[in-house]
Amino acid sequence: MKPFVVRSLSRLLIACLMLMSFGTASAGMIGVDQLSASVGATTDRAALMTILARGDVQSQLQAQGVDPSAARERVAAMTDSEVSSVMGQIDALPAGASSNNGWYWGAAVIVAIIVWYMWFS
Repeated sequence: MKPFVVRSLSRLLIACLMLMSFGTASAGMIGVDQLSASVGATTDRAALMTILARGDVQSQLQAQGVDPSAARERVAAMTDSEVSSVMGQIDALPAGASSNNGWYWGAAVIVAIIVWYMWFS
């Protein structure tokens, strides 16, 4: 009796494995453009909402006669391509006045290294 149950159960399990292996799982490569399009749109929209939540931006919107809540609603209603276009324009704007502080600090470090080298050599 035991060999009959084991053989029957084995045949049932083999049949189930054979039937389940066809078409249940498929793997494929996800392109960078597919991944970046879905992640990029969400990231851009969140970044634009963060910009609109800043106090100085809200005060400038009110000075221009735009209600900040209406601006947030408009951003929420934008398509992904519109949001990425606006973020591209924002990213292209200069962040502030040009500053040469980096060059001054770099020169100061180089001079300090030269003085240290000359002093201890």
